[in-house]
Amino acid sequence: MSGPRYTPLVEGLPSTVPFVGPETQERGMGKPFRARIGANENVFGPSPAAVAAMADAAAGIWQYGDPENHDLKHRLADGLGVQPENIVIGEGIDALLGYLARMLVSPGTPVVTSLGAYPTFNFHVSGFGGVLHAVPYKGDHEDPDALIAKAEETGAPLIYFANPDNPMGTWHSAETVQSLIDRVPEASLLILDEAYVEFAPEGIAPPLDVSNDRVIRFRTFSKAYGMAGARIGYGIAEAGLADAFNKIRNHFGVNRIAQAGALASLNDRDHVPRVRDQVAKSRERIGRIARDNGFEALDSATNFVAIDCGRDDAYAKAVLAGLVAAGVFVRMPGVAPQNRCIRVSAGTDADLDVLAEALPGVVRAIDADR
Repeated sequence: MSGPRYTPLVEGLPSTVPFVGPETQERGMGKPFRARIGANENVFGPSPAAVAAMADAAAGIWQYGDPENHDLKHRLADGLGVQPENIVIGEGIDALLGYLARMLVSPGTPVVTSLGAYPTFNFHVSGFGGVLHAVPYKGDHEDPDALIAKAEETGAPLIYFANPDNPMGTWHSAETVQSLIDRVPEASLLILDEAYVEFAPEGIAPPLDVSNDRVIRFRTFSKAYGMAGARIGYGIAEAGLADAFNKIRNHFGVNRIAQAGALASLNDRDHVPRVRDQVAKSRERIGRIARDNGFEALDSATNFVAIDCGRDDAYAKAVLAGLVAAGVFVRMPGVAPQNRCIRVSAGTDADLDVLAEALPGVVRAIDADR
């Protein structure tokens, strides 16, 4: 049978996606979810100013977006106290991770991450033939010491570390993160994924140092800014590293509507603090719902809460399946021991009303079957 001549690498990869979307699950169920609180989306939405700016930009969608992302890059640089040359913008952190893997990973390249950490990064590494070396979490936190030790052992040119963490919502202090940065081996690059940093307590992000070419920090408009569907994020890095993305990035990948929305979001200084307050209240209620059902909510510095179901992964999967069947979209970590938990994104009052109504029945049904 004739067909495309795939590379040996692609031939050997499974056809998969890191996350099954809620839309896929809805099609399988034949009905929509009653509460969509599983993908860490910001249900409180984007700034009204961003919505208006994106609506205005829609009339000009016949034009390509600015391939230099000039206005947004300069606005970000001004706000962060760096130069525009230290900013790289892409189609969300996911795309930027893919570009970085393309630049630094070839077949056989060792790459260090945490076992059970953000799987999209792993997806990109595998797509370029890299060999993942994963260290276990330590007390539901990523383990900086183990990451550095594994990087030194393997000679990995890439180390992935998220602060705050996904999927557990835990975090390290700025001092711990700075110590990690300071210990990155000379031939390595630390990816510091700060997708959730706007939700975190003060003092977890060390000062920016764009003279250091051994760290790149990724942030996004998908979470606190409520623009996940627009697909736009950015990296902060030493100028030479940021410029290297120009060798391989999709220069027209960020569309005009996303650029306009992101710029307007930055100019609305009141929106993120409002969202942060709403998320904090939602996390508190998720914690109460968890405790009411005999579970424990882990402290979180993100817009989601990891709920420890108190037993093994089979029990957590049963809780997850029961909630999905009841119309509540949630997810769970995929690797032990984190997979004793389910993960619930911050939701509206109506979303959490559905969760509070559904969860007791799910727990009773599981316990009755055991």
